[in-house]
Amino acid sequence: MTASVDISAREAEVLALVGEHLTNAEIAARLFISVRTVESHVSSLLRKLAVPDRRALALSAAASASAPIDRATRPAPVLPAPLTSFVGRTRERAELAEMIRRERQVTAVGPGGVGKTRLALAVAAEVADEFPDGVWFVDLVPITGSHLGPVADAVGLALGLGEQPGRGMDQSVLAALADRRVLLVLDNCEHVLDGVAPFIEQVLAECPRVTVLATSRARLMVPFERACPVPPMSLAGDGASDAVELFMDRAAAGGWPPNHALREQIAEFCQGLDGMALAIELAAARWTTLGLDGLTDGLSDQLRMLAGGARTDDRHRSVRAALDWSHALLDTDDQVLLRRVSVFTKSFTTKAAAEVVGVGKGSVADGLARLSEQSLLVVLATPAGTRYRALETIRQYGSEKLAEAGELNEVRSLHLQWCLAQADDLAAVAGEWRARFDAVADDLRAALAWAAERPELGAQAYDLARRLAELTFTRHLIGESQQRYEQAAALAADADTAPMLRQAAAVAGCRMRGDDMYRLNREAADAALAAGDTAGAATDLATAAANSYRFASKFVRTLPPGEGGGLVARARELAGDDPRAGVAMALAEAGRVLTEAFEATEGLSGGAVAEAVAHAERAVALARRAGNPLAESAALDTLSGALSWAGDPFAVADTARRRAALLAAVPHGPIAAHELIDALGEATEAGLGVGDLQGARGWARQLADHPMLAEVGHRATGPLLVTDALAGNVDEVLTRSTRFLDAWQRAGCPAGSALGPAAAGVEMIHGLRGDDDARREWATVLGRLDPPTEQAYGYRAVFDAILLLHNGDVRSARERMAAEPDEVWRSVTWLWLHWYVALRAEVAVLGGYPDANELVAQARTVVAGNPVAGAIVERAAALLDDRPERLLAVAAAFDAAGCHYQSARTKAFAGGDASGLAELALAPMVVRRAP
Repeated sequence: MTASVDISAREAEVLALVGEHLTNAEIAARLFISVRTVESHVSSLLRKLAVPDRRALALSAAASASAPIDRATRPAPVLPAPLTSFVGRTRERAELAEMIRRERQVTAVGPGGVGKTRLALAVAAEVADEFPDGVWFVDLVPITGSHLGPVADAVGLALGLGEQPGRGMDQSVLAALADRRVLLVLDNCEHVLDGVAPFIEQVLAECPRVTVLATSRARLMVPFERACPVPPMSLAGDGASDAVELFMDRAAAGGWPPNHALREQIAEFCQGLDGMALAIELAAARWTTLGLDGLTDGLSDQLRMLAGGARTDDRHRSVRAALDWSHALLDTDDQVLLRRVSVFTKSFTTKAAAEVVGVGKGSVADGLARLSEQSLLVVLATPAGTRYRALETIRQYGSEKLAEAGELNEVRSLHLQWCLAQADDLAAVAGEWRARFDAVADDLRAALAWAAERPELGAQAYDLARRLAELTFTRHLIGESQQRYEQAAALAADADTAPMLRQAAAVAGCRMRGDDMYRLNREAADAALAAGDTAGAATDLATAAANSYRFASKFVRTLPPGEGGGLVARARELAGDDPRAGVAMALAEAGRVLTEAFEATEGLSGGAVAEAVAHAERAVALARRAGNPLAESAALDTLSGALSWAGDPFAVADTARRRAALLAAVPHGPIAAHELIDALGEATEAGLGVGDLQGARGWARQLADHPMLAEVGHRATGPLLVTDALAGNVDEVLTRSTRFLDAWQRAGCPAGSALGPAAAGVEMIHGLRGDDDARREWATVLGRLDPPTEQAYGYRAVFDAILLLHNGDVRSARERMAAEPDEVWRSVTWLWLHWYVALRAEVAVLGGYPDANELVAQARTVVAGNPVAGAIVERAAALLDDRPERLLAVAAAFDAAGCHYQSARTKAFAGGDASGLAELALAPMVVRRAP
């Protein structure tokens, strides 16, 4: 009846109270106005509603809906106006709004500070037009009682209702909302669950058009409740996240907007805060005083850093205050459980918590469930079962409470024992255990950090450090593995120090860190001497010297002349007749002889080579006799090097294959992995040197896939790039070169001759494709990898000659390969000799040079037994003799050897058929021959 009548808000209130049969005096007292004013309003209502008396006026009031919430008669108090802009949460807003449209009672659930209230306010404002009778916000924080009465009082106050004689406020609220289409927002319900739950249940039952949106740290557990978990702010890794946007917005309010170039670093910082909105806002408020570096340093003590800020709600003045609020709502047992599980760095199971907390599994399960219901733990469903995790701020808060309770050492000791047991279990598990390791890795690290600072726990800390070193190596976290082995050495008893340092040295070798490897071998020698193990010290010293020769390309620092020899001399004094030291010294002697002869002369003398071969063969024999396959592998490597300088590439290839086959049966470990990685690279190069492209590609494929080289992808893929470039596997080169370049740039663009052939091969392939821009880019990369003097002959001459001949520039190719192999032995010996002499012969034939016959004959002798280089020479001979019918047989030989480019080139010579080159996506070949 009143909907079409223009009555004021005050008149509507008076009308409602007349309907309750209150006297004018009672109405005046209820509304805090004078009796005369009430009489005036009653007279006005009689006139406007055209009713004869007060009884009819009361009937009119009863027939109409309660006036205090009628939008036509009074403006809704609606929602508090936010003081700052709402940032992000597009998905969460849409989901919550849709739930409000579908469900009658929705609870936005999440931990304190996650942003529940702001989300609820934003969504309530968004859907307000869908609730014609109003959207009402009720903050339940001020309520101190936990029963229904105070909740109803707070809601009634928000709705503008007053107390009525003989009727409780809950009944007044129900009457007011009975047929209204209203959205009721009840904020901060967690501390009055016993009162708010029955109140909402009554409202839902008796007010069929009312929708309730609640915010709480725990579910309300009422019928028809639909929980909507409120997650932390999104944390996209590229800096484009809600968390970053919130930080940028709030930090800019301080007058010093963050540079957008810092977005990725800000994203990492926000990840450290778990994306908690309150924590981000408090941190952003300190941007102008601390800067990003100061804020990042404060992540380890978030509760101290995230304090301050003028807020009307005391709970949100700091993260600590918000957590104090949640903590106070817990019963004593749950408070104990929360602080004790804070020792877990990441997620944990019920079983793990029971072992560390020190109570029964059943009790712990119930307690974890309650803490999860209070949004103090996050529940994670995994294939292996349910896990729990505390957000970092909550974990730090629990750690403080643990210290305050005097339980820190006791619980951390239990956690350390649990970590040791987990490490032992993981070490005993075969097969796929990566997920299990990842789930506990952070706890192992945290327990080790705590134990390492306590001398009384030295033995346990050592054991955990050793286990963690082994596990991280198996998990292919080899940078951490080296660190953990070194940490274990620092924690070990004297007898265990040197073994840990030896393992660390081997891991450094896997990482291509020659300087670290050398340092750690030297430190192992010192530790062995301190423990009274003179033979072990001799072995370590000789190994340091041998490795400085074997792995010189892995070193940044060049050892001073004579340093390696000095180590060998000292090792000889300590060794006695120990077989291990004997093998290491023989290896070091072989490396010393070759290195000193190489540095002192323009060419190795036959005597020096023979001496080096003898030392290496003696080392092989000693290692085999001792049954030490790893020492034998090192000896075979040294023997391969000596044989290469002796000019016997087939013996080199055979020795490299023996070495790789030997290591295939050796148990996994740092030293074995280091040897295998080196052996695979050596076998690849040796195979290329004798024209075994398919075998070389197999070794290179294993190397590229070796998990230990994940940190150095450029080194892993380099040999495979060289192999594919020489074979003419164009698509593979183009695909893999991108990975090579990315990994090289991530590593800081290190120089090194070991990487030069890969870049030169890629440059050549782009040249064969006619892509001059890409070729120039890779030429620039090559220039940064290797100085021009190192590129003059060997690999660069070979790749340049192939490209120049493809383009018909025979004269430049002749100039490029003018030097006799003996004159450039440092560059062509080992891998490139056969390629160099074969291509020189072809250049001479295509150029019609007078020495063509001589070079072809010489090349036949040198490359005999090499299917690829031999085919190049036979192609040159066929062209020299003008016997094109022989070219098809040569092309077949290339195909059999897996050398696709040279096969296509040969067919083009045979009859002008360039289809093979086109199939490889290469530019047409230019054929220019001297008459």
